[in-house]
Amino acid sequence: MNRVVFLISMFVSYASITIAQTAITPEPIQCRWQKGHFNLNKNTTILYDATTLDAKDFFTDYLNTYYHLSLQCKAIKDLSQINKKQNVIILSNINKSVASSQYNLSCKSTAIQINGSPEGVFYGIQTLIQLLPLNTQSLNIPAVEVLDAAQFSYRGLHLDVARHFFSIDFIKRYIDFLALHKMNVFHWHLTDDQGWRIEIKKFPRLTEIGSRRSQTLVGPYGTNQYDGVNYGGYYTQEEIKSIVQYAAKRFVTVIPEIEMPGHCTAALAAYPYLGCTKGPYDVMQTWGVSEDAFCAGNDSTYQFLTQMLDEIIPLFPSKYIHIGGDECAKDRWQKCNVCLQKMKAKNLPNEHALQSYFVGEIEKYLNSKGKKIIGWDEILEGGLADNATVMSWRGVDGGIAAAKLNHEVIMTPGTPLYFDHSQSINEDSITQGGFNSLQMVYEYNPIPSTLDSMFHKYIIGAQANMWTEYMNNEDKVEYMLFPRISGLSEALWCNPKNKNWSGFQKKIPSIFSRYEFWKINYSKAYYDVQTSVVTSAQNTIQWQLKTNNPTSILYFKTPDKKNENRYTTPIEINKTGEYTAILKDNNNIEISSPVHQIFNINKATGKKIELMTKPNNSYANGGAFSLVDGIQNTKGMSKSAQFLGFWGDDLNATIDLGKTEKIRQVLLRTFEQEASWIYKPGDVVLYYSLDGVQYKNQLQPTITTDGGHHLFTFECDFEAKFIRINAINSGTIPEGKPGAGNKAWLFADEIEIK
Repeated sequence: MNRVVFLISMFVSYASITIAQTAITPEPIQCRWQKGHFNLNKNTTILYDATTLDAKDFFTDYLNTYYHLSLQCKAIKDLSQINKKQNVIILSNINKSVASSQYNLSCKSTAIQINGSPEGVFYGIQTLIQLLPLNTQSLNIPAVEVLDAAQFSYRGLHLDVARHFFSIDFIKRYIDFLALHKMNVFHWHLTDDQGWRIEIKKFPRLTEIGSRRSQTLVGPYGTNQYDGVNYGGYYTQEEIKSIVQYAAKRFVTVIPEIEMPGHCTAALAAYPYLGCTKGPYDVMQTWGVSEDAFCAGNDSTYQFLTQMLDEIIPLFPSKYIHIGGDECAKDRWQKCNVCLQKMKAKNLPNEHALQSYFVGEIEKYLNSKGKKIIGWDEILEGGLADNATVMSWRGVDGGIAAAKLNHEVIMTPGTPLYFDHSQSINEDSITQGGFNSLQMVYEYNPIPSTLDSMFHKYIIGAQANMWTEYMNNEDKVEYMLFPRISGLSEALWCNPKNKNWSGFQKKIPSIFSRYEFWKINYSKAYYDVQTSVVTSAQNTIQWQLKTNNPTSILYFKTPDKKNENRYTTPIEINKTGEYTAILKDNNNIEISSPVHQIFNINKATGKKIELMTKPNNSYANGGAFSLVDGIQNTKGMSKSAQFLGFWGDDLNATIDLGKTEKIRQVLLRTFEQEASWIYKPGDVVLYYSLDGVQYKNQLQPTITTDGGHHLFTFECDFEAKFIRINAINSGTIPEGKPGAGNKAWLFADEIEIK
């Protein structure tokens, strides 16, 4: 923090400009626009020294690729003596004491100079790239003075290649995406239940057997429909080296993830002796979590893992090796005599302590080789290994706990940093579920507001995760990445005090134009029709429409009208049926897919509702009102933003009907998907009252199920003004199930009263 204050003090003579005046992303600490411009042309010369070679190479490659322009380059030992009145770009490392990410960029009519550390000069090049016009005919760069440095040292992006495999060329392209956004860590998820993707010469069956699965799930989890196509692939050690070298030239550190002790079915299929049951095992064809894990009691397991790691370590100069440690089902350990003997011999009280022992053994070995481990926040269970860094994905609680134990933390909570979640409420492709919009990503602060300032230094940064269960091609990965990577880059680079969403919005048109220039497949959800349901003073519901597209016109259709109406005010919803929102340009041409919404109107719709327990922040869209907004979820996790989620808590909802009504039926809609730790309620109880004080209990409901959706129906014959629903969370996830030992989620969709 003192470094940033010092940097700002260096620029006190500059007039600070607002975010709205520049399209540089992430937003610099200081930026001053001046009159004039620098003309980049075939006569421009780039002057550099040995320390700025990588920055020079990246820039010249970029100019060749996108502008078909080749510049003359000269390596000079003493760049400080250059005549700045020439048409030159000077890349200089003149201050050896600056922070690793710091740079100064000065663009004048005769010269551009970027000073800083080698890494900082590289980031200055990314800023210069953003200053280039997209009109390739005349490359006039506006005169400007920029001072910048990163807030967080760890700015990461993850890619899962185990669920779906991606080519070397795409991995390099992905790393370029990081570099262009001033991010510096590529977390490469190389092994999982569904595939082993890295060559290990001592254990060839890992790739011969473990890299291929006989078929792959088609559609959402739980459909049990498969494509029947053998699928797989892996990276040779030479290919790994080429990727690591490619990334290093872009100041991107590659951190491999080798999953253990769970998520290892692909390895067990190759070497069954590593499991508790000794197999046979198959590489998983579906998503979710296997009930099998490495046998934590068998000494041969540790021998295998250390020998395997002996081949991993030389490939990755990173000080970190990520060992996973998440979602390890321990049911096998509880029944395995070898594991039980190990627990007894080591005086371990339970299977959680056995996992901690396992992680500790791996950590000690990696520490002896000069490496540190990163693990998902489950490695906290049973006691945290001495030098481990925690990656907090189940919200921020794990990160807070680790920071308070003086351990480094990387924040990566599912909300909002899982990029496999939808970025549009109107998403029509299959996703993992959840909803993480561009705005949610942009506004994320890695330092939790509840963490005492004395522990802030342990939060070294954050990363977004790209899990690929539902991304079987490169275009889909790009679509899920962009534009959220632009919001992420600003969230991790900038001091939160310097961020401004409304200012960032003004930069979005130029950001999207750059995507078009790069030929990126990106989501335009930011410009889509955005819908919401609000309640009126009369306790009815209204459909509210808006768009961020400034040149478009909104129209709508109601169930009983074929003609379109121009939208001006929220639409009163008083009839069950399908309503449609349409976005058109000034020529009456549709510019995005229509949004169709079915409303089911009943006595609960729009009424006042209160919750005794708040939903979890990850699934709290709309709050309690979403239970009486007239919208039923019909697409499961793909539309999970319509659910209220309670993690380990019960749902206690009270609806005030406003007057005494004759009640014939009360319904509660819930959802279940065990792979996502979501379980139907253990029980649902209905209460009713005339005065809101004295409540009576109703009989047990009937339960009907349709593809994971559970409908709890109470047949009634009473009068009431108040209806209370108590849905009991199923509690702790049992052993043998994904997420065993964790709290279960309860997902509620809608309460209907008839």
